[in-house]
Amino acid sequence: MAAGYRAEDDYDYLFKVVLIGDSGVGKSNLLSRFTRNEFSLESKSTIGVEFATRSLQVDGKVVKAQIWDTAGQERYRAITSAYYRGAVGALLVYDVTRHSTFENVERWLKELRDHTDPNIVVMLVGNKSDLRHLVAVQTDEGKAFAERESLYFMETSALESTNVENAFAEVLTQIYRIVSKRSVEAGDDAASGPGKGEKINIKDDVSAVKKGGCCSS
Repeated sequence: MAAGYRAEDDYDYLFKVVLIGDSGVGKSNLLSRFTRNEFSLESKSTIGVEFATRSLQVDGKVVKAQIWDTAGQERYRAITSAYYRGAVGALLVYDVTRHSTFENVERWLKELRDHTDPNIVVMLVGNKSDLRHLVAVQTDEGKAFAERESLYFMETSALESTNVENAFAEVLTQIYRIVSKRSVEAGDDAASGPGKGEKINIKDDVSAVKKGGCCSS
């Protein structure tokens, strides 16, 4: 292995995934649970934008997710277009104990679709499923909305770590499949995957970077 080569650089694909939804639905705790396996009850509102990364194996390839988390409050709305730029996946999060956060999902989805590629992979996430005695949004309600809008759907608990891994892994797997299918459809020359630093365009400027390197096959 080359001197100075770091394991975190060893990935085949880099995908940008955004977390969206109202303030207080648990976006930051979903992010910290997935990327660091941490949960904080004292979680403060995110100010501006934060992001973290984690790599997963998908179909024998190393996929690195760059996951962006933003404040759900209105006053940070000016960051919108930069936040969404280049995103190929999204987790649209509501709190199962607060019906108003579910009612706002439609508005978040419209904003997402206004700023991203139509092929973006979106997972609707009902978070805080551990608070069963306080549930205000039934599973069937979330499922029905997801089916109507052609979204993936999962209920999660960042506190209990339920389905957090599954939700992110499903989004990354679906993005990878879209990208690899496109690369195969582009012709035999592209079937082996693009070369170092080349971008695969899902459409327009939405890109997934295929990274070559000294030590990746």
